[in-house]
Amino acid sequence: MTQKILKLSIVLFLGLGLTGLQAQEAIPASGGEASGTGGTTSYSIGQVVYTINTGTNGSVAEGLQQPYEISMVTGIEQAKEINLLFSAYPNPAIDFLILKVESHDNVDLLYLLFDINGKLLGNKKVVGNETSIAMKHLVPATYFLKITKNNKEVKILKIIKN
Repeated sequence: MTQKILKLSIVLFLGLGLTGLQAQEAIPASGGEASGTGGTTSYSIGQVVYTINTGTNGSVAEGLQQPYEISMVTGIEQAKEINLLFSAYPNPAIDFLILKVESHDNVDLLYLLFDINGKLLGNKKVVGNETSIAMKHLVPATYFLKITKNNKEVKILKIIKN
């Protein structure tokens, strides 16, 4: 009788215990703990699922972290009177890049191509509304295309070469 009660107890304990347990499972790529004056939080990078909680003071995304890039370009204060629109495609580039200038006055426009370290790789006068820039000889990396007019910086475009 004691063995029957023991077996029944084990079956009930294991059966009810397994269905009543809930846990999270993840294989994160990395993680850690961050602390500051506002508190402490632990985080992991590489989770598959995420939730967003929104409140009156803001929101927090738990789980999956996405990279967010903020770029600021300085020096544009010099050229406020210049109103030109630029686009570069395809970006990421493979063999060539087209610089498209939407402006009525393309006089004295020059592009300068820099690598990530700031080394000047090439420069050329922009003639017409579309200028082709050879990228085939460059290694896959991030580059910066600086457009100037009358030696004033007008725009800097971030170009990715595959």
